[in-house]
Amino acid sequence: METTPDAMPSEEILRLDHQICFSLHAASRAFNGVYRAVLKDLELTYPQYLVMLVLWEHGELPVKTIGTRLRLDSGTLSPLLKRLEATGHVERRRSTEDERSVTVRPTPKGASLREQAALVPRRIAAATGLTLEELGDLQSRLAALTAKLDAADLDFDPAAGCGGA
Repeated sequence: METTPDAMPSEEILRLDHQICFSLHAASRAFNGVYRAVLKDLELTYPQYLVMLVLWEHGELPVKTIGTRLRLDSGTLSPLLKRLEATGHVERRRSTEDERSVTVRPTPKGASLREQAALVPRRIAAATGLTLEELGDLQSRLAALTAKLDAADLDFDPAAGCGGA
């Protein structure tokens, strides 16, 4: 018989080691530490690496699209793009059609990092100790979790239970 969170006693459900958010937070911090070491040679931070991944994949993009893709607001993304521009990795340009829109594209220096960056996912995968199948399964499950959280009805009635959790 499966135990659901609504059946768990309050003293148990409030334990830190029962919080999925903390497990994800701890894993994210561990990943950030590994990425910091792996990205050192590229002279990129993890958030800068994510921006470059999007630009290498799609080419020139509006800032708003980059923010949506990376789930970053403009207050976080703008300084990040300024730093990438200051290091010569990207170029920002105002749209000629809409002055409010700014596009970003990799410079030749930024584009040249792409080949070197191809080693990053391999090193990260090796650091996890997981097989490619396990990594794929984990990624699929996290994508499904993200979709469910994005669609979550936060006005649920806790007395009614967890609704299939």
